[in-house]
Amino acid sequence: MTRDGFAVYVHWPFCLSKCPYCDFNSHVRESRDEAGWRDALLAELDHYAALTPGRTVTSIFFGGGTPSLMAPATTHSVIERIAARWSLADGAEITLEANPNSVEAARFAGFRAAGINRVSIGVQALDDDALRFLGRGHNAGEARAAIAAAQKSFERYSFDLIYARPGQTVAGWMAELDEALSLAGDHLSLYQLTIEPGTAFHAAQARGDFVLPDDELGAALYQATQDRLEGAGMPAYEISNHARPGAESRHNLVYWRYEDYVGVGPGAHGRLTLDGGKRATRQERAPETWLTRIAERGHATAETRMVPARDAADEALLMGLRLSEGIDPARFERQTGLALDQAIDAARLERLTQAGYVVRDTRLRATAAGRRVLNSVIAELAA
Repeated sequence: MTRDGFAVYVHWPFCLSKCPYCDFNSHVRESRDEAGWRDALLAELDHYAALTPGRTVTSIFFGGGTPSLMAPATTHSVIERIAARWSLADGAEITLEANPNSVEAARFAGFRAAGINRVSIGVQALDDDALRFLGRGHNAGEARAAIAAAQKSFERYSFDLIYARPGQTVAGWMAELDEALSLAGDHLSLYQLTIEPGTAFHAAQARGDFVLPDDELGAALYQATQDRLEGAGMPAYEISNHARPGAESRHNLVYWRYEDYVGVGPGAHGRLTLDGGKRATRQERAPETWLTRIAERGHATAETRMVPARDAADEALLMGLRLSEGIDPARFERQTGLALDQAIDAARLERLTQAGYVVRDTRLRATAAGRRVLNSVIAELAA
């Protein structure tokens, strides 16, 4: 038994439409058997509960896809099964991702009654032209209405915005960010637009349909974002996530602190401490295949593999240095089986420290400059 958090991620793979920037495992289907999907999710939870008896679940996250397309009764069944198979911590964080075009105030109330206590809304922009470019199915007015509805139904809510869009200026983004702050609760997720292979935007960019801000402007947008949110009392606790102190997403902290989590649903991944070491799990990706495997053998895990201590250390470094709090050496050793000093190259650490990219005191932390080039820092540090 570890002293860390233990989370459950539930993936609902369906969307009303596929956004051109999205590389998540999301699918558009004309119809679906909701009762069948509910029963399959419950069966998968049973499978993982048998592998991890006695754990206390500290957070649940319904992600996707668009899990707000799920019936509130389905979320209630999943939450009930988790509480029955494990124990659910007092005050456990239970988050649902939602899109402004797929929810109404009445549905938010239904999800609240089902046990959801936090919602994360995919707003992405507060500008109608930008929303059209991003392929979103809602307008800015609907986004504001969804935020207002969330505020009425939930004590905790967050929403996402995407910046560094084509043609965006620092002044324009600051105006949009100021409006976002006027609407925000205690948490905001702010992502720079990146173009992922296999997405519609990847092909469009290759054709020259649009041009992203250059590196200099991207850096200016990032720094302006950090400064504005810091000044508003919502500093970055992770590269793209900002919260008032104490309002950080507890579920996402489980990931970044390299704690254990179960992942169920098509394409979901998990990390579990079993038999004294980390195990990586991966669910079947295609929705129909996932359902078939559940029917055939009671679970749809496509792969369970041991994560060697060296690989676990690299993963923990990559995740932990995203956090402003950095890496706690005791937690690192407990989770990976390696002391932090065994996992990093001392001479390279000294060079990175002198260059102002990392700090090593009671923890190992990337500085603000280091987090901007984190992949390079990780590659340099790994022993």
